[in-house]
Amino acid sequence: MVSPDAVRDVVGIIGNFISFGLFLSPAPTFAKILRRRDVEEYAPDPYLATFLNCALWVFYGLPAVHPNSILVLTINGAGLAIEVAYLTVYFGYAPRAKRQRLLAVLAGELVFLAAVAAGVLLGAQTHEKRSLIVGSLCVFFGTLMYAAPLTIMRQVMETKSVEYMPLTLSLVSFLNGLCWTTYALIRFDIFITIPNGMGTLLSAAQLILYFWYYESTPKGGKSVELPVTVSDTKDAAGAGAGL
Repeated sequence: MVSPDAVRDVVGIIGNFISFGLFLSPAPTFAKILRRRDVEEYAPDPYLATFLNCALWVFYGLPAVHPNSILVLTINGAGLAIEVAYLTVYFGYAPRAKRQRLLAVLAGELVFLAAVAAGVLLGAQTHEKRSLIVGSLCVFFGTLMYAAPLTIMRQVMETKSVEYMPLTLSLVSFLNGLCWTTYALIRFDIFITIPNGMGTLLSAAQLILYFWYYESTPKGGKSVELPVTVSDTKDAAGAGAGL
């Protein structure tokens, strides 16, 4: 008989592959920015949000905070590197006003991360306390990120157009959230369950909206990526390596 831990390991590995695909999903947009040498109407907010989320989960997965969490380190470390690349490209082709805003937000995030790291490492003396504090922050910011697409969903309903809500990204987001929610429920982990359960529901709502308004959407438009997040935790090392 297959053990629950073995099933959880397999689900976690599948979740890592899906999460990596999510991190790469904005690549076509940045290829377009490179070709046109202009960020056009695209905003850096999703990438700034994902940068902060990945950085928090990387910190969570460090041995000093939550030992034996190689999965969280690998997938979120990869995501962090990808977001840095996206933000570098954006900064290179953004007008001055957008550059200044990007730098201001990024500086604020770095100060916040430094404060969290110092506070946790100096103020909490056990792995349990450190994991609780950093994990709670990850859940909070992950939940906020999953709520971000609500603005896109409102736009879809107002314009009766899914031009700015790509089907592929919504579908992969749904699969990602579903996979990691399943992973969390096999051996219940609230840090994973809350943000990914919400992400699954919101992604399902996006898919419903997409098919409802697809016929009324003008063809040949541009698309904007929504933010993604990967949040792994606990005994993820058992899987050998978002959510």
